[in-house]
Amino acid sequence: MESYRKVKANRGTSGVDNITLMDYEKNLKGNLYKLWNRMSSGSYLPSAVKLVEIPKSDGKKRPLGIPTIEDRVAQMVVVSTIEPFIEPHFHEDSYAYRPNKSAHGAIDKAKERSYLLHWVVDLDIKGFFDNIDHELLLKALEKHITCKWAMMYIKRWLTVPYQLKDGTLVQRDKGVPQGSVIGPILANLFMHYAFDEWMKRNHPNIPFERYADDTICHCASLKQAEFIKRHIKKRLEICKLELNETKTKIVYCKKNHRELEYDCIEFDFLGYTFKPRRSVDKHGEVFLNFSPAISNAARHKIWAEIREWNRNYWVPLTLEQIAEQINPVIQGWINYYGRYNPTVLKEALQNVNDKLVRWARGKFKGFRHHKTKTVYRLGDIALTKPNLFAHWAWGVRPTASPRNRKRK
Repeated sequence: MESYRKVKANRGTSGVDNITLMDYEKNLKGNLYKLWNRMSSGSYLPSAVKLVEIPKSDGKKRPLGIPTIEDRVAQMVVVSTIEPFIEPHFHEDSYAYRPNKSAHGAIDKAKERSYLLHWVVDLDIKGFFDNIDHELLLKALEKHITCKWAMMYIKRWLTVPYQLKDGTLVQRDKGVPQGSVIGPILANLFMHYAFDEWMKRNHPNIPFERYADDTICHCASLKQAEFIKRHIKKRLEICKLELNETKTKIVYCKKNHRELEYDCIEFDFLGYTFKPRRSVDKHGEVFLNFSPAISNAARHKIWAEIREWNRNYWVPLTLEQIAEQINPVIQGWINYYGRYNPTVLKEALQNVNDKLVRWARGKFKGFRHHKTKTVYRLGDIALTKPNLFAHWAWGVRPTASPRNRKRK
């Protein structure tokens, strides 16, 4: 029951059996008893994993494996069983899928270290989740897990086939499905031995932040950065992984009073772009700082989602009803991307106001041919009800003044 509650909190769609969380809850007690009975007797066999392809920003597609609700509950049972034995061994700079760790923690540390060390190696592993070697992963698991039934079910989940839309089954002999409940802890454990422990043992003077396979290393010089990049490539090859040479890059963290010229002076990490930015100190003096702000890719995703909001569907709704629908999404953007240099995100969120202006002009005849009048009216509402929309409360209110913001 505890595992089911965790699965429900994560929400998610149905698997190959098309059974949703709502369907599963119709006979929750019976379904959980049946699963417990099968797992405790050793007769539980997982269903195929539904393969869904998610578009990426570069035009390619990322394979996402979606287990059934029942399989997700079973995986959560095993995660809860093995996590206490594995978690204490993880590196302090491993931030993904861990208690009291977060993407913001990794970004905070990256900002701090980029200020102290002037070179970064931005690593990209080609198809990480799809290429995790099962033999090496099981070897790592056996170092920590003595629970035989947990190991038995993990082995079954590792080899369960993908099922395509047409029902075709695709057999698997490597990789961990993204979208599975068990995947994050398995991927973390693999990288713990493939990278974290190796770095700690062989290159303790080079700090890093790792979030799943998103990793950056901090170096004191270009020579050191080139050296560690070569050695990491060799290490990953030993672990049957491949460094993506086209996306892996060495970055110079250019700051004030540094005249060194280098072609690459920015990198993306967890939805933020780190690059030189003009800042003002407490004395009012302008200086060049190397800091993060929401990345262009993340802004384009926000703009794309705003464009998909159907203002025709909004026409019969009140402003309060629209706010109720979109506020959770907007607040999520603010919570994640508003941590550093929030002005960049605020420019992106002006697109929400543009959408509201178009809604008002479509709903009220008096505003149909008067855009500026509509903006002023919404601006007045924002003054009287500043907390109606999450971005209004954050200071992003309708304005008729010109805005020089980039659009896709």
